[in-house]
Amino acid sequence: MKAIMLRETGSPDSLKLENVDMPKPGSKEVVVRLKTAALNRRDLLVIHGQYPGIKLPAIPGSDGAGEIVEIGEKVQNVLIGDEVIINPGLNWGGNLNTKGADFTVLGVPTNGTYAQYVRVPAENVYFKPSHLSWEEAAALPLAGLTAYRALITRGQVKRGETVLIPGVGGGVATFLVQFAAALGAEVYVTSSNEEKIEKAKGLGAAGGVNYTSEDWVKEMDRLTGGIDLSVDSIGGEVFNNLLSLGKIGSRVVSFGATRGPVPHLVLPSMTVKEISVIGSTMGSPQDFVNMIKLVEEHKIHPVLDKTYSLEEAADALLRMEKGENFGKLVLSIPDDK
Repeated sequence: MKAIMLRETGSPDSLKLENVDMPKPGSKEVVVRLKTAALNRRDLLVIHGQYPGIKLPAIPGSDGAGEIVEIGEKVQNVLIGDEVIINPGLNWGGNLNTKGADFTVLGVPTNGTYAQYVRVPAENVYFKPSHLSWEEAAALPLAGLTAYRALITRGQVKRGETVLIPGVGGGVATFLVQFAAALGAEVYVTSSNEEKIEKAKGLGAAGGVNYTSEDWVKEMDRLTGGIDLSVDSIGGEVFNNLLSLGKIGSRVVSFGATRGPVPHLVLPSMTVKEISVIGSTMGSPQDFVNMIKLVEEHKIHPVLDKTYSLEEAADALLRMEKGENFGKLVLSIPDDK
């Protein structure tokens, strides 16, 4: 089969399209013939050697959708020919509230979805929502799951609350806008790109502010009157701004820190306002089931930025690295072996 291989870390140019052996399922595993795969920022971290537990060579990619072509002898939840999406969270563990010590994510160190076929545990495949295209189906799992747990399981968003999503544009952020709006929250965003703010409004955001403006925090405060829930993947100096915007008793959920550690954390803002700061990562199998139900109930369509061929994976990753995308980047997987 054709697959994108990572043999050494460095840059997206390190990826090579190769012919490799097809996977064979274990007794509780399935093999999925992938129609589409999708990119995540995790893939960039892996390629640059900035993710824990990297073992090479391996096939990157956590998100994918396709058709079951082979099943292990003990598999009972799916049949050959079923159209499925893959939950990339492996070995969550028995506690739905917290992931176990063995939790990993599909795609390095295990072979992932930048390939024609992938082997995964049978418990990690779910029927593809019928209203989604193959491209949309591949775009849903990791980003949709991360958004669901951060916003709903951990953030406990409520109808009528004011929600802030800083740095809108990536896959998780677009899902956060869609999910929060579908649940009746009043959603606001920030971006350095006015076009991205307007696109977010098209997804249900009530408004947004350009964070390159010197007074963007004051502008956001005037616009919203304060924030009930911020869902953040930026960290860095932005985090203190989120605390200053928070209402008394508000929450900040952090699921990433693209700008690194928070300098000079302003603890008085957090303590005086009694702001809860909550960490969130990916999500449990139950979160995944609930996320699919939300998507199906509200007929939510993942936001797609651009589709590339499998052999163009490096170009797609470079687009993500430059922050040019709004929504998910998808790879179309060829049929031929």
